[in-house]
Amino acid sequence: SACRSFNSSQFSFIPTASTNPKAALKSKIVAEFRPQSLIDELLLYKRSEDQIELKEKQLSTMRVDVCSTETLKCLKGKA
Repeated sequence: SACRSFNSSQFSFIPTASTNPKAALKSKIVAEFRPQSLIDELLLYKRSEDQIELKEKQLSTMRVDVCSTETLKCLKGKA
């Protein structure tokens, strides 16, 4: 018949974390994962991106004579 029964000897062995170093490493990484540290890093990154965006907007609204060394000194002092 088209359907045949399977016995346990037809299935391949699936290595456990104790027999597979790669699986053990993945298991360790998952067990030691601390989402709060990732959240903190992402918040710092977002804050930094927001500061960059704000400074870009401030610069784009300023009319600056880039040939004026005095103006550039003033901008450098505000940075």
